[in-house]
Amino acid sequence: MMGNFIEFDPAAIRELAQILRETDLTEIELVDGESRLRVVRQSIVAAPAAVTVAAPVAATAPAVAPVVEPADADHPGAVTSPMVGVAYLAPEPGAAPYVTVGSKVAQGQTLLLIEAMKTFNQIKATRAGTVTRILVESGMPVEYGEPLMIIE
Repeated sequence: MMGNFIEFDPAAIRELAQILRETDLTEIELVDGESRLRVVRQSIVAAPAAVTVAAPVAATAPAVAPVVEPADADHPGAVTSPMVGVAYLAPEPGAAPYVTVGSKVAQGQTLLLIEAMKTFNQIKATRAGTVTRILVESGMPVEYGEPLMIIE
């Protein structure tokens, strides 16, 4: 040991990294008295955990995201996001969406989910009517106040 710098065997670190890959873990920490070694690997996870990879998803989302007109946010039938998170149009992968364009909805009916802090929040219709536009795609990050759907 030299001062506050702890020397570790590079082969042992490589072995720990291999264990991370083989077990699908993201982190291993070893503590021996005052010495501590922590090996962490970055993981890229599918949509349900997209919050952990928000930067890469956000960077690519505009290329495939539906076009949101500035007037959409001011539309009297706009359903806006009450939080920052990831929007999901169906209750689970492979299931039918809660609503589609042309769906008749009742006030209080669930329209979609927004995952925030690993909690799925139901976004409900604020009024009865017909869904005329869906402005987000499933798995798309959304911001507070962003228009999600238009109900007329």
